Amino acid sequence: MIKTFRGLLVDGEVQRIRLSTKKGKVGYKIINFQVIQEQPGQQDTESTVTINKVDFTPLNTIDLGDGNILGVAYFSATGASAYPQNSFTIIFEQEVFNQDIFIGTNDLSGKAMNYYLELETMPLTDNATAVSTLRDIRLNPQVGG
Repeated sequence: MIKTFRGLLVDGEVQRIRLSTKKGKVGYKIINFQVIQEQPGQQDTESTVTINKVDFTPLNTIDLGDGNILGVAYFSATGASAYPQNSFTIIFEQEVFNQDIFIGTNDLSGKAMNYYLELETMPLTDNATAVSTLRDIRLNPQVGG
């Protein structure tokens, strides 16, 4: 089953995507992640949009060594000029999670960004549930308490 989410993020905003269940037996992985500016062709923009396992402060610095990052998208465009838009996305499509996730944006010019996110759902075994939960607690101690 595929779950989709979409929304508009104001510069510096983080939105929580509620996924957790009582027993944590539903797993998710990202299969598609896209971003586009709020007013295409009307504004200059240079943005990063990050999907994270924990609440965070969106910055224009990305560290893919951070175990809490699930994906990041970069988007830049120069108004209606002849220069094309540039964008790329990195997702860790093999990363399975069973808790809420957070998505936030940082734009160098203060503009808002739209996002579209597709998650594949899968049932988790008791062992997979325990591994996912323990990994989240190890990476982020406040998840467990």
